[in-house]
Amino acid sequence: MILGTKARYAVMAMVEMAGCEENQAVKLAELAARQEITIPYLEQIFKKLKLANLVKSVRGPGGGYIMARPAAEIRIYEIVEAVNESMKVTRCEAKEKAGCMTNKSRCLTHDLWDGLEKQIHDYLSAISLADIRNKNKKNFE
Repeated sequence: MILGTKARYAVMAMVEMAGCEENQAVKLAELAARQEITIPYLEQIFKKLKLANLVKSVRGPGGGYIMARPAAEIRIYEIVEAVNESMKVTRCEAKEKAGCMTNKSRCLTHDLWDGLEKQIHDYLSAISLADIRNKNKKNFE
């Protein structure tokens, strides 16, 4: 499993926004320059973040984006999920009882990979943007 660039860049941009003044709009060009991400790619990411209600757009001369909720309330897993990055480790479909093998059984390592997927979900769900901004090391152990 490889976490894609959309998820990594979305998290980077949101962490950057978490360090800005609350309710002060941040321009994508500023985020792109500070995080070394192209503006068109960042625009794609922010469309998805907006659809997931993680950011709001602000129009006008001082326009840009603001976070929809305080940084302490936004979990990293929400951001990854918003940009449609998969955290799936098994080949099996989560909602189906049948496995990924041709005889519809689960492979011998299914529970191993399923457990890893749950650990990743729990880990990223336990960390907020504020934790990263504040370098709250207890959450990264």
